This record gives sequence, C-alpha cells and structure tokens, in this order.
Amino acid sequence: MSTHTNKISRALFLDRDGVINVESNYLYQIEHARFMPGIFELCATAQELGYRLIIVTNQGGIGRGIHTEEDYFILMDWMRAEFAKRGVTFDAVYHCPFHPEAELPEYRRDSHDRKPGPGMILRGAEEFELDLSASVMVGDRCTDIGAANAAGVGQAFLIHGTEDGACTGDYIFVQSLEDVRAWLLQKNP
Repeated sequence: MSTHTNKISRALFLDRDGVINVESNYLYQIEHARFMPGIFELCATAQELGYRLIIVTNQGGIGRGIHTEEDYFILMDWMRAEFAKRGVTFDAVYHCPFHPEAELPEYRRDSHDRKPGPGMILRGAEEFELDLSASVMVGDRCTDIGAANAAGVGQAFLIHGTEDGACTGDYIFVQSLEDVRAWLLQKNP
C-alpha cells in the first residue's frame, strides 16, 4: 500500500466569451447569452476527471462604461446556476475590468490580470495549490494563449471561431469543445 496520498491538483481554465458563451460584443444581459456547443459536457467531464474549473475573463466592457461590474456579477451568477443545474460547479471565477485605455478613470490602468498577463491564472494556482504544468487552458483569442504560456499552463487550446490567424506560443488549435473533451479523456484514461 502506498503511503503517498497527495493527489495532483490541476485545473481547467476557461475563457468566458467565445468559450463558455457564444462570442457577443460585451455580453452582459442574460437574454443575450447563448452557451457554446459542448461546454456543459466538457466541464462535466473535466470535473469527473478531477480538474478544478476556473473561469479567467477579461471584461473590458466594464472599463469602457458599456456595462457595470454589477451587471457582470448578475450574469455570472445566472451562468453558474445554469451549470449547477447540470451538476457542474466552478471553483473560481476571476475577471479583469481594467484596460490601459478604459474610458472610466477608475479602470484605466495596466493590470497583470488582463490577459495576456498571467495574473488570474497565477491567482488560481496560488488559491488552489495547483500544478499548472498539469493544468489546461481553453481560449478563443491569442491573449488567452499568451496568458496560459506565461503562467506555465501545461496545455493550451485555441478554439476556432474568433481569431483570423494563428497565434504565437504553444497551443493546439481545435474546431470544437468536443475536441478538448476527447483530449482530456485520452490523457486521463
């Protein structure tokens, strides 16, 4: 019998817009939210495989004055409830409302959290004592790949649909969230 009982703590990091919900310019209203095909199945599989589920999302619409942080929290509470109905629980949701060119002065600054900065991922790693090299990031923009690579996330995926061209950095380009789910199942038999 092994005396080693510590399990590796790892996470599936997910961007929000374009990964959890269909990309929509500055989504903040529940009635406009549409979930991406396969997102519930991907999250349920990752959770069953022992991955923590963490959302890391830039929310420039707050700094631009398009919507408020309260609007963001109302939408996220609704999204989390929709996942909970399907047995999926997010361990953490981090957002960055800051932008160096934000219209609202209180949000106008550079931030280590704003992707491609790795701040939100590193916060999750510290909070949950994660092994980032065993973790996964799914994004739809080059900034997601940049953040994952800068933080040392073991595998990053770029989902088809938002970026016009290739990104720099290390990642696997996928057509759908089902491709990510299949990869997780293959890596964790």
